[in-house]
Amino acid sequence: MKWKLLKSEPKYRGFFKVDLCHIQHETYQGGEIEVKRELFHRGDAVAVLMYDPSKDKIVLLEQFRVGAIDDENGPWLMEIVAGMVEQGESVVDVARRECMEEAGLDVHSFENVHSFYSSPGGCSEKIHVLCALVDSARAEGIHGVEHEGEDIKVFVVDYTDLHDLMVSGKICAAIPLIALQWLQLNRERLRMESFVM
Repeated sequence: MKWKLLKSEPKYRGFFKVDLCHIQHETYQGGEIEVKRELFHRGDAVAVLMYDPSKDKIVLLEQFRVGAIDDENGPWLMEIVAGMVEQGESVVDVARRECMEEAGLDVHSFENVHSFYSSPGGCSEKIHVLCALVDSARAEGIHGVEHEGEDIKVFVVDYTDLHDLMVSGKICAAIPLIALQWLQLNRERLRMESFVM
């Protein structure tokens, strides 16, 4: 099916950008329609699930999130390491940088989990999720980049506690939920491979 961007009008330019897009595209019934849609340009992001297969533990973060200021449990969310892709960076570059900045862990080996659009109805952001095998004994403390206003608490949870954290809503952001569900499907393989090494 064919489509065409007729016009893109910049509506906001700040930390993020918003454009009003005038689009024409074919329909499933064979005609054409024109629509106007606001497009939020957030940039692409990389997230890293840090898992310790020998101890069966996961490294998680907690930090303030403005998008959750109206949440009944407050705006401090349990998440995994994540950061935005900057000009000239690869997905692995971002993963390595963010593991050090947000968790103080020097990680060099990553496995692809999945790449997905966060909200394609109006946002161009694509998120790349990776998994890194780590030594959870080295994961602790408060981290983040001061000039970016980051104040990130690192903590470690047992795999056996994950189900309750997800079901209770204590982990309520999409990225860690997707990564942790992937871990549920791949945990035994990761543990077996780590014991072979």
